[in-house]
This record gives sequence, structure tokens and C-alpha cells, in this order.
Amino acid sequence: MTNLSFFLSPFSLLATTPETENAPIVLTGVLLTLVVIYIASKVGGELSKRVNLPPVLGELIGGVIVGVSALHLIVLPEAGASAGDSVIMQFLQMLNHLTPEAMETIFQSQSEVISVLAELGVIVLLFEIGLESDLQELQKVGISAMIVAVVGVTVPFGLGTVGLMTLFHVPAIPAIFAGAALTATSIGITSKVLSEIGQLKSKEGQIIVGAAVIDDVLGIIVLAVVASLAKTGEIDVFNVIYLIISATVFLVGAILLGKVFNKTFVALVERLQTRGQTVIPAFTFAFLMAFLANAIHLEAILGAFAAGLVLDETERRKELDQQVIPIADILVPIFFVTVGAKADLGVLNPVIPENREGLIIASFLLLVAIIGKVVTGWSVFGQPQINRLAIGVGMIPRGEVGLVFAGIGTASGVLNKSLEAAIIIMVILTTFLAPPFLRLAFKESEPTPERGEVLDKSLS
Repeated sequence: MTNLSFFLSPFSLLATTPETENAPIVLTGVLLTLVVIYIASKVGGELSKRVNLPPVLGELIGGVIVGVSALHLIVLPEAGASAGDSVIMQFLQMLNHLTPEAMETIFQSQSEVISVLAELGVIVLLFEIGLESDLQELQKVGISAMIVAVVGVTVPFGLGTVGLMTLFHVPAIPAIFAGAALTATSIGITSKVLSEIGQLKSKEGQIIVGAAVIDDVLGIIVLAVVASLAKTGEIDVFNVIYLIISATVFLVGAILLGKVFNKTFVALVERLQTRGQTVIPAFTFAFLMAFLANAIHLEAILGAFAAGLVLDETERRKELDQQVIPIADILVPIFFVTVGAKADLGVLNPVIPENREGLIIASFLLLVAIIGKVVTGWSVFGQPQINRLAIGVGMIPRGEVGLVFAGIGTASGVLNKSLEAAIIIMVILTTFLAPPFLRLAFKESEPTPERGEVLDKSLS
């Protein structure tokens, strides 16, 4: 008996540690938080869909409602909240009679789990965006799409960064981050609208989609650069050059090696006979690429995006697309809802004097976001009869890609509440405004039979 007690004593000590005692309560908190997140994302997404708006907007707004701006169901410490600010933690305290110290410990642990799940969500999101980015489209639209994309990244980035620093005296790194958030273009939103109005195969439609693909690549490189700058807290020109070269070489190298890997991937998948024979090797590759990107001081999302671009060329692409969707449906909403939950829109209340600057910044960002993309239509040369306004308007929506920038900036602690909320409002409004404006820009163009066939195929 004595010997048995001797051997069991370490486990008895382990079982009585506060962390172990609190583990079931942490799990309860995580589960309740996920319930709130999924309800908010689904209700918001469904309502948005019913009014013909992108579901991702509903997920973001749902996050705002359950977050620090309204119901306080989802609050996270990186947004400056404490356990006492969380309705879920107050509920758990009532059920388990927690001390204030235990409550704070559980809150921190629960928040870490949710944050990790949100990070996995954004990695899966960028992997999915990579899978949707067809490299063959770049060859079809050629130099016009490249020019549109470059102008669409440099103009809003330059105007936004310089404007914030000179007009609003925003520090350099937050200004650069906000400027980077202005560079994004949502492929999914633009493609959906083009399909609905029968313009997906028009010359303007191909330039918009091709430019959006290149825009994503450039945007991810910009994001990798500014996110790494945020970690160091200073701007080092040599570090910027290193990051740009590293991101470019990493992405281009992954694409060039894609054909070799694609054959290996298909051969491996054909040999496997158990469940997940396609999706598990694909995510193994995506997570490995994310790890390698992190290892060379880039963002993990760049690796995931590169993995998506590589696997987009495989014979198993359609099968992989279908299998990635349910995984993204589980993890990606966590990212979007938590981004919305962290945004304290109360800082934009004009009644409070110190908040008025935030509203002015939001108005400035929205103006730059629209002008910086509309001018891209006039960067297309050699095609006098092209609808330049439609091209520029088609590049306006930021959508889920813009939210990625906001989320990374918030998580890194670079963005203050006013700037964070201003970016999110810019993303929401550009995504709201672009679809009707794009329809107006194409109002004189009627769908041809060929375009109608394309529309039917794209919606089927």
C-alpha cells in the first residue's frame, strides 16, 4: 500500500494543481464561446445572403453584435478586456463559484484556445483563397491585368500611408499597416457579381478577375512585410528588402516546384486507401508550407496561400476543393466573428469628442479605398473601347481579404481601437457599395448568349 501511494503521489499532486482543476471549466468556456460564434456567424451570414450581400459581412457584423461593442459574449484579452467584461465568464463564475483569480486564469486559457482556432481559421482561409486563384487566368489577360493590379496596390497603399502620417499624425508602422489593408481586392465577391450580370467572360471581366488574382499575390506579400515589421517595432530598409525578396522567392519557388510536387501528390493520394486520402496530405502540405514561411520570418498565411496555388494545378483540385469547404466552414467563421468581436465600434461614437477623429479617419480611408481602385481602370492602355469605370469599380470590394489584414493587425497589437474600427468600417462599406456600383457601371451592356451560358455554368 505504501509503495502504491509512493507511485501514485506525483499523479495525485498533478490532479490537484489549479490548471488541472480548471481544465473542465476552460473546456466549458471554449464550448460556450464556439456555440455563440457559430450562432452569430450563421444568423449573420443567412441574413446577409437573403438581402443579396456576401455572407462574410454577416459574420463580421454578427461578431460585432456579440463582442465588446454590444452583448459582451465574446471578449478577448488582446482587445484590452478582462474576465469581468465577459458575460460567459460571469455565467461560469455563477455555476462554479469561482474566485476572481481562478476566473481570470480560466479567461486567459479559454481566450488562448479561441485565438489559436482563429489563427487556424485564417490559415485555412488563405489556403482556400490559393486554391481559388487560377494561375491560368493570368496568362489570358496578360499585361493589362498586371498593370491594373500593381496600380491597385501602390496607389491606395501610398495615399493611405502618407495621408495617415501627414494628416492624422499616425505613427509609421500603424499607418503602413492601414495602408496595406487598402490594397486588398476580394476575388470571391467580384467574381460573383460578374457572374450574376453576365460579364465574367467579357474583356473587362477577365481583366478584373486576373488583376484580382495578381492583387492577392501582391497583397499577401505586402501583408507578410508589414506584419513582420509590426513584430520588430521599427522600420529597417534592409529588413524590408529582405522580406520582399524572401516572400517573392518563396512564392515563385513554390509555384515553379508545383509541377514536380503535383505528380508526387497525385501518386501519394492514389496509393492511400483510408478516409482523408486527399484532404489530409493537402493540409499536411499547407501546414508544412506555413511552418516554412514562419521559419524564414514571413507570415504563416503566405505559406498556406502558396500551398493553395500549388495544389490548384493538381488533377485532384475539384475533389480537394469540395473537401476543404467543410473544414473552412468550421474554422474560418471563428476568425471573422472574433475580428468583429474585437472591434469596439463605440470609439466611433460622435457624441464623445475624442472619438471624432476616428470617424474622420474612417471617412478618409473609405475615400482612398474607392479612389485608389477606381483609377486602375485608366491604367489600361491600347484598348480604347474598354469600360474603364467598370474595371476600377470591380476592384473596390475588400471583403474577406481586407478582414485578414485587419485581423492580423489587431492580433499583432499594431492597430489602436480607432484605426482598427475605421479599417473594418472601410471593409464593410467597400464590400457593400461595390456590387450595386458594378451593376451600374455595366448597365449599358446586355448579356450575350455566350455570357448567359457562362452565367449558368458559374451558378450551377
